[in-house]
Amino acid sequence: MPVMSSDDLHPAPTAPPAAPTAESEVTRLCQELIRIDSSNYGDGSGPGEAQAAAYVVQSLREVGLDAQTYESDPGRVSVVVRIPGADRSRGALCIHGHLDVVPAHAQDWQHDPFGGELIDGLIWGRGAVDMKGMDAMILAVIRELARTGTIPPRDLVVVFFADEEAGGRQGSHFMVEQHPEVFAGVTEAISEVGGYSVTVPAKEGGERRAYLLQSAEKGIAWLRLTARGRAGHGSVPNDENAVVRLAQALTRIAAHEWPREIIPSVRMLLDGLSEVTGTPYTDHDLDALLDHLGGAKGFVLGTLRDTSNPTMLEAGYKHNVIPQQAHASVDCRFLPGHQEVLLKTIDDLVGDDVDVEVLVGDISLDAPFDGPLVEAMVAAISAEDPGAVVLPYCLSGGTDNKALSLLGVTGYGFAPLQLPADLDFAPMFHGIDERVPVSALTFGVRVLRRFIAAC
Repeated sequence: MPVMSSDDLHPAPTAPPAAPTAESEVTRLCQELIRIDSSNYGDGSGPGEAQAAAYVVQSLREVGLDAQTYESDPGRVSVVVRIPGADRSRGALCIHGHLDVVPAHAQDWQHDPFGGELIDGLIWGRGAVDMKGMDAMILAVIRELARTGTIPPRDLVVVFFADEEAGGRQGSHFMVEQHPEVFAGVTEAISEVGGYSVTVPAKEGGERRAYLLQSAEKGIAWLRLTARGRAGHGSVPNDENAVVRLAQALTRIAAHEWPREIIPSVRMLLDGLSEVTGTPYTDHDLDALLDHLGGAKGFVLGTLRDTSNPTMLEAGYKHNVIPQQAHASVDCRFLPGHQEVLLKTIDDLVGDDVDVEVLVGDISLDAPFDGPLVEAMVAAISAEDPGAVVLPYCLSGGTDNKALSLLGVTGYGFAPLQLPADLDFAPMFHGIDERVPVSALTFGVRVLRRFIAAC
């Protein structure tokens, strides 16, 4: 019979499991956020952000952070937590994301858009790119700060907004207008859409990564056109057909060539890209240069001029009835200082029989590409990816930084991701088959950790 030793009676204690790190958590956080359907249809329908907000609140409170919620309408919930910094006399930094996503039709996707599946090192699902991937990075880093007791250099105001995908009226604008105290002392902010890499040819040979840091964004004018006409029987000629008038107005809008203007942030991007690649360009011959950007080329093309794209049509109620009205939605984006000119041009193009209503309007932004905050962003990327170059760019879309700017907050797009050269990333914003590499998310949390420590 074996003899039992004293070691058997008193086994050596096992070491406690290591505390989770931001890198070890970010994949799970991203997957679980994607699995919460927070689709924003823009008309008040849909599930809202309440469930996603509850998940964020639980994730923050379980590490001892006192998260607060703000509900603009039933189900439209934003989450805020303020983390005191070492020097509270300094202006605070706001780090923000949004919890809503644009809708997804499952039949169009290779994988369930709300499955959050991990396949070959990539997380698939609506929001992986825009912007639950960044939400997960923010959560992972903030949770790590709380667990380790790390005090940031200055106050951090971390916000997860509702309703960004419909202009932010139930989210960032609601918060700024109804709860400005949340942002007391905030001077700067970071959020989507910049910070991701594109791989370009280097003039000295080989390839080099360029990170596009968003320092500007176009303004928004979402328009509803209403053509008026004379109702009648479908078999009778009608020279006041509202559908025809609307179609003619849209044809004129589509045919209009908006003049090209290269604003300073775009000029800096073009010059920097030309320097890195050795590719010359002129203001009217940009294709060879912009081709180096791959899918991101479309974003840059959208910032060379104002744009106006019809997106929805609505007319009629029966095949043999000519309707009295016909409607269209037009998504217009304008460069800084162009809002009045754009709206006047649209009015002239549609003619006297079509009314123009601005459903959503928001300002353009243009922040300087210098100063301590930009230097901290550039340094954080350079530390994790030596040899990379960081370039400014203007976003053709919009972010919640627009609302924060009304409080005097200077905002940048900085969601750092190191991406494979063969991943066509930019077209996945609002596209199908959204996916993000796990390696990009872990890179992102390392960059954010460095940035927060230095900002």
